[in-house]
Amino acid sequence: MTNDFMSDGVAGVLLAGGLSRRMGGGDKCLRLLGGRTILSRVIECASEQVAELALNANGDRVRFKDYGLPVIPDVIEGYAGPLAGVLTGLEWVAREWPDCNWVASFPTDAPFAPNDLVARLQCAIKAEGADIACASSNGRTHPVVGLWPVALRGALRRAMVEDGVRKVDAWTADYKMACVEYSIEPFDPFFNTNRPEDLDAAESILAGADI
Repeated sequence: MTNDFMSDGVAGVLLAGGLSRRMGGGDKCLRLLGGRTILSRVIECASEQVAELALNANGDRVRFKDYGLPVIPDVIEGYAGPLAGVLTGLEWVAREWPDCNWVASFPTDAPFAPNDLVARLQCAIKAEGADIACASSNGRTHPVVGLWPVALRGALRRAMVEDGVRKVDAWTADYKMACVEYSIEPFDPFFNTNRPEDLDAAESILAGADI
């Protein structure tokens, strides 16, 4: 798989800025799965695909100190959702890593994300002449599993601050988005652990998969 993107031109942001209401509060990414936190699994996957990596999370940063990542809180106040996390990642990269022109976003409640995600998103953008790319599976798009150009950070900030845009789909509708379809066999790689019962299902997936 080849493309014109530089491998060191992509940074990553792990999205953990939500309130985890369906999980009963707290940081769902710190729940255990197979004896490890979900966050540790996502970090392992993401860190192999990007040049730099940060964790988007709000509140006390100390709870993530053992993971060795910069923790960047939302640049939009009020728990504005994953789109705020994407904007936070874009502005962090523009400030700290100007050689990176793209940001890959990884939700921290999806412990089985594929290790070819960034490469496939890159190829889809090139092949389709798209502005942004996201993953899809089982007939559903996953807009927070995406690849975003840093150059759009100003447009995204204006949309959120001036127009009050909060839904990812509402903002991406103004751009050409490529979708990369993944098979759900033997399991959906974007299965997410939103609720306590999802953790049980994830344990079953883990027990039957070589991951």
